[in-house]
Formats: sequence, C-alpha cells, structure tokens
Amino acid sequence: MVRTAIQPAGMPDPRPRYTHAWRVDDTIYVAGQLATDAEGKLVAPNDIRGQARAAFQNIARVLESAGASLSDVVKTTVFITDMRYREGYHEARQEFYPTDPPASTLVQVVALAMPGALIEVEAVAVVDPGRPPRS
Repeated sequence: MVRTAIQPAGMPDPRPRYTHAWRVDDTIYVAGQLATDAEGKLVAPNDIRGQARAAFQNIARVLESAGASLSDVVKTTVFITDMRYREGYHEARQEFYPTDPPASTLVQVVALAMPGALIEVEAVAVVDPGRPPRS
C-alpha cells in the first residue's frame, strides 16, 4: 500500500493540524474544505451558493494535486450550519455535477471550525492506479 500526503501549491498548509488529502493507492481522501481563498480567509460571507462553489473549487485544487478531478469523486459528506441552506447548496453542486452526482451525505451541524462558515465538504475519489499524484 502506498500512502502519499497531498499539499496543493497555492493553498495554506494546515499541517500539523491535518493534511488536505491522502492518496492511498487508487483512493483519495480529501479533508473537509471550507470556502476559503489562497490566504485561508473566508469568502462569500452569508452566501451559501458562493461558499459551496468555493468549497468545491478547493476540493478540485486538492484533487488536481493528487492526480484526479471532481469527476473522480464517488462520495461527499457535506456539513451545513442550517438545513435552510440545502437548496442553495444543491444549486451550486449542480454546477459541478449536472448529472450523476457522487453519493452524498448531508448533515446539519451547530458550527464549523471557521467563524462565518456555512458549509464544509469532504470527498472521496477513486482514480486509475497508474495516474501519479502531481504534488
């Protein structure tokens, strides 16, 4: 079994608290991504659609560093701070997955790690074992 830590260029390095992702053979486990910019600051305050888009864009950056893309995602777990945001999240997700979205779990939580964050998305992707990481 080959394990590779994934730290995308242009994203803050969260280690030692956690690692953006781990590639284990042909499976990539992406840590929960918030709606943050390259400096780690929250974007799209009070806008679930904007925050959902930013979270998926961050997942895409992490996956690219691991030799994958959003089309390789087979499972997401989504944490939102209010179930009233569900429709806005789904609208944003459809921009990335217009058909055949990954299996998904949606959970409402009291709060997220960053004040003002409305959503956090984690993902699992599966790739061709011969495709190397780019990090």
